[in-house]
Amino acid sequence: MLQNVAVVLLDGVNPFELGVVCEVFGTDRSDDGLPVYDFAVASAEGPALRTNTGFSLHVEHGLERLETADLIAVPAGHCYESRDFPPELLDALRRGAGRGARVLSVCSGVFVLAAAGLLDDRRCAVHWRHAQALARQYPRVAVEPDVLYVDEDPVITSAGTAAGIDACLHLVRKEQGSEVANKIARRMVVPPHRDGGQAQYIERPLPHSEADTIGEVLAWMERHLDEEVTVEQLAARAHMSPRTFARRFQQETGTTPYRWILRQRVLLAQRLLEATDETMDAIAGRTGFGNSATLRHHFVRAVGTTPNAYRRTFRGPEAA
Repeated sequence: MLQNVAVVLLDGVNPFELGVVCEVFGTDRSDDGLPVYDFAVASAEGPALRTNTGFSLHVEHGLERLETADLIAVPAGHCYESRDFPPELLDALRRGAGRGARVLSVCSGVFVLAAAGLLDDRRCAVHWRHAQALARQYPRVAVEPDVLYVDEDPVITSAGTAAGIDACLHLVRKEQGSEVANKIARRMVVPPHRDGGQAQYIERPLPHSEADTIGEVLAWMERHLDEEVTVEQLAARAHMSPRTFARRFQQETGTTPYRWILRQRVLLAQRLLEATDETMDAIAGRTGFGNSATLRHHFVRAVGTTPNAYRRTFRGPEAA
């Protein structure tokens, strides 16, 4: 259950990355029927901290606040790749993960998790500028420098700035369903979902009109998820050769047409499982998977559970 959330700070914390966690989990959106989290900010280095932009924070809670948290978040900070961390903090993170709490880092906060040993023999994400330093300091960590976030339950790591929003919304979707995550995203005016494996850096060397062309094709694809389409057909809609279209699609979206449409189909299946009583075959037809077996295969790979189990979790056993 995701209810009790604590974000732990060190001296030199980045205000934006701290704000990401506060915005997702610390804002009361009960007027929209959304869950209200028991949220708190804790300090690992005393009540008075300075941010990396020069202003100070007064933090009420210490490390004891982490002991009851379902999620412990560690935002980025100044020079985390070259400083030591309080042993008491590292112990608290290990205890949290050991009792089943999730631990999430934003950008260079990953260095704290690595120092605690929570990333040993695990994959992780980090801002591309810190990837080499992280891999050099912690050789047991499998650093993936190009992705937005990595979920190695119970540890979730994300790259810089907006990727932290993506990771937080991913966790909300995983624990509380796509409807809750989408409503939070809408209130924040951010995309409801970006796949964790999407590239951090998306080239955009395109003239505005060409970018609009790709956007028009994306909109068409989203309206026709139940249809089988090929790169050749999509390229024809964009008035490009298949090779040029595939390259520009990657530049514009950070992923391939196949991966993009597969992920959109899974997201639509999640919404239908949460909001309707349609059969698995009907949902498979509406999402372009064709039959329930294919739906189940791709759903399990993407979400980590079966469609029936997902429906039971977010609608109750009677719905399944």
